[in-house]
Amino acid sequence: MIRFLTSGESHGEYLTAIIEGFPAGLKLNPDRINSMLHRRQQGYGASQRMKIELDEANIVSGIRFGETIGSPITIIIKNREWSTWSEVMHPWGEPVGKRIVTAPRPGHADLAGMIKYQRSDGRDVLERASARETAVRCAVGAICNELLIALDINIISHVVSIGEVVARNFPADYFELRRLAEMSPVRAADQEAGERMIKLIDLAKDRGETLGGIIEVLAIDCPVGLGSYVHWDRRLDARIAYAMMSIPAIKGVEIGLGFESTKQVGSKTLDAIRLRHPEIKFRHPEIKFRHP
Repeated sequence: MIRFLTSGESHGEYLTAIIEGFPAGLKLNPDRINSMLHRRQQGYGASQRMKIELDEANIVSGIRFGETIGSPITIIIKNREWSTWSEVMHPWGEPVGKRIVTAPRPGHADLAGMIKYQRSDGRDVLERASARETAVRCAVGAICNELLIALDINIISHVVSIGEVVARNFPADYFELRRLAEMSPVRAADQEAGERMIKLIDLAKDRGETLGGIIEVLAIDCPVGLGSYVHWDRRLDARIAYAMMSIPAIKGVEIGLGFESTKQVGSKTLDAIRLRHPEIKFRHPEIKFRHP
């Protein structure tokens, strides 16, 4: 099983991740990995910090001559602003009384973390609870995506809504949906909705506000049998929800119809079974499939 750990503070010198359980013998594309980090920083309305960081994943173990060797993979992302934060965040320096945080921010981990770990300076909490941690997590995802590419599995995502603006005009073809989404500054495959999203973001910025939204992630051509119904902690839906909810900005996860299914009768919410390869012979002929 592949798992990873991350470490580092938002304004620390480095963000680091270790991936273990990654199979040997996989060729990695460093340009493709770093393009995913660059993609993370291109969202419309992104902060100034996103524009100046220009993150790059430096892989320092687990890879030899561009190929995984089965040992843990270590990723390091350097903070390009470290020189301006080294006095405040140095591991072995002395407290300087600069940039101390004593007022916990609503909606953040500040207050709970200060109480839990008995820290008088909220910076000890917010530096780790920061969404900046997702930079190295993005690098981990980019490496894992190399494995998915080798297995011909495609992950496609697009923005469904921002604020009150909802995208509704999607192409039926998944890869056309991805192409249109990648062309949009807000990753919306519906061009008209995307233009309204941009206007709404601009309006919110002028008012000193921020906006939330909904994204949809599609996994295409996954093999049957991922996860397991045998134990609760192996169920695929549960593991997907767990992973997504671990991202600070995510406040809800839906699988399939999600909460919309509560508005439907049961017969309208069942997953349809379609056999893409009718020539496949099933081991148990007594199992009957009902085609919708």
